[in-house]
Order: sequence, then structure tokens, then C-alpha cells
Amino acid sequence: MPDLWSDLLACLDLRPVPSEGTGEERVGDDVTEFEGRNQQLDYRRVFGGQLLGQFIRIASVTCPDKAVKSQHAVFAREGRADEPVQYRATRHHEGRSFGTVTITARQSHGVIATSSVCVHVLEDGPERQSVDDVPAVLGPEYRVTIDMIPWEIRTTVDLSTDATGPPEFEAWMRTPTADPELAPALAAYATDLTLIGTALRPMDGVSQRGTTTVFTSAVTSHTIWFHRPFRTDDWLLLRQHSPLLANGRSFGRGDVLAEDGNLVASYAQEALLRFAS
Repeated sequence: MPDLWSDLLACLDLRPVPSEGTGEERVGDDVTEFEGRNQQLDYRRVFGGQLLGQFIRIASVTCPDKAVKSQHAVFAREGRADEPVQYRATRHHEGRSFGTVTITARQSHGVIATSSVCVHVLEDGPERQSVDDVPAVLGPEYRVTIDMIPWEIRTTVDLSTDATGPPEFEAWMRTPTADPELAPALAAYATDLTLIGTALRPMDGVSQRGTTTVFTSAVTSHTIWFHRPFRTDDWLLLRQHSPLLANGRSFGRGDVLAEDGNLVASYAQEALLRFAS
């Protein structure tokens, strides 16, 4: 199995698919097609964070003069890890300041996910934010391993234990040296993984390790907004909470904050969370 970090970077390196026999990009009526390889994980289905990252990279390639402002993704069905994902990006509008792109991810069994992406040219203007202060970065003794996250994570909360707690979670993260252009995709990847575990924290005897045995879970939709430019090879704090678990679904939201306290991104996620009767 390849190094997880290098494998993820390779998955985020997407190029338009050439037309057969011409060597030219397959582009027409503002439609561009891509093929995305999947991470080589010990995991039978395509990880949703990979799709989020690839959606963002495709939008960036489709509208290279603008930055991704927001993405809303809906996961229609499980993706198969042993089959590449075919993407079709449709640029609906691109003006001087804003642009909108929709992207469909498909495999042989049908559409697996869709994404609506808004892009924007960064502009000057007044700034204000209202968020709690950022604490000091935790020391190396708080370093933990989270499956499928190929970079440093530090936190005081173990989402894999059955110990109960409030439906809240904070974690510091820092990737190896990375191109700043990849920061939105890498951040989106990270935000997909721990909101279900956060929702489960108040439940006695249950943790995110119980998936497929105690409960069934699957992310159904994920939205992320990018507020300011940032780097992932600087420390970032993921601060999240889950205000609701009801009707077989969990809901969570969070913020991504830089070490200096700047709010750089926000996100929200809904997921299926069905317990065995």
C-alpha cells in the first residue's frame, strides 16, 4: 500500500480527460470531463472526503482565476473503491467576480455524488468576526492517529472510546509541506471524518468504532464555506459540535481557525445514523 499522504496528493491531481484520438480536452457548452483515481485504502467504498477534495480541485481547474468560496455536496449512493470516478463539470456562470459550477461524480452503477460550487475573486473590504478565542496549540504528547488522516493531529478527546462527553470536538491539525492551492481540498477532506463521532459522544457505550456493528452510518450531505486564504502546513484548529441527532440522522457543524485566531472556513454535515433494533 502506498504512503497515504502521497496517495492523497495523487488523487487531487486531476486533469481534463482528452477526447479519444485527438489529444484535446473534452470541452463543449461549458462542460469538462475528468477522471479521478481513488485512494488505495483498506476500505471497500470511496471515502467521502476524497470526493469533497476532488470536487474542489475540479472547480479550481474549471475556473482557475477564482478561489472556491463554497461547496455543497450530496452523496447519492456508495462509491466503489475499485473503480475510477468519472466527473462532469458544468460551468453555469462565470463573471468578473463570481462563478458557479456543478459537478457530477459517476461510476458504472450510476451517480454517486453531486456538488454545487461557487467561486469568487478575492476582494478588499472591512473585516469582522465573532468567535471564541483560539487556545494554544496542544503539545506533542496529545498527538493521536485518526484513520485516513495522513498528517499530524493533536486533541484531548478520543472519539474511539465509549466514554461519554458533550457532543463537541476540537483538534489541531498540520499537514506536511503542501501547495497553498491544495489547502481548500485538504481542509474539506479533514472535515468529513469526525462529525458522526462527535454526535455520538453523549451516548453511553457507543463510539464511532461501532459502525457496521452497533449502527450504520453514511454521510448524506456536506457543505463547506471558505472565508480567508490559509495554509494547511500551518496549525489549524477544527472546532465542531453536533446540536442534533433525530429521525435516524445526525447533524454537525464546525469552524476551521488559524493559530492566530482567524476564522478561515466553516462546515456542516448531515449523515444517516441508524441503530440496530
